[in-house]
Amino acid sequence: MLHTISLGLLLFSTWLLLSGYFEPLLLAFGVLSCAIVLVVVHRMDVIDHEGHPVHLGWRIFPYWLWLMIEIVKANIAVAKLILDPKMPIDPTVVRVPTSQHTELGQVIFANSITLTPGTVSIRVTGNEILVHAVVKDMADDLLGGEMDRRVTKMEGGPLPRLFDRTGRGRGAA
Repeated sequence: MLHTISLGLLLFSTWLLLSGYFEPLLLAFGVLSCAIVLVVVHRMDVIDHEGHPVHLGWRIFPYWLWLMIEIVKANIAVAKLILDPKMPIDPTVVRVPTSQHTELGQVIFANSITLTPGTVSIRVTGNEILVHAVVKDMADDLLGGEMDRRVTKMEGGPLPRLFDRTGRGRGAA
């Protein structure tokens, strides 16, 4: 029910911002159209925690801010690679372990990797993501686990351990 109510408020807020009309008749039409959409999506049973992740709450905003900063830094790094006359590109493919507890968390992690220039998520299987990186440094940054920890924290799950039972760091061979 929380997802339905929050989706209705989001739909009406978006309608109100995009239309800019505050006349009673038009507001009633807006409420009616949002209500019809809610009835249809409720009958289709597509309102869930993945389609409308209201359960993430305010934790998503600090993550988005951090991700935007990382995207800018990665853009600068890729631009330097491209502008370097030697083109020091060394493509690599790595398996990045994930610590998310839901499929939504893994999807957010994989999409965040792909949004960051210089890296692309190829496949998500089990508890790892196959990632193509333009240079080894970008792959090493992912294996360091900072993005994984931040996504897990945003998801609300327990933070991952930094080392396995052998004392090696995560992602070490």
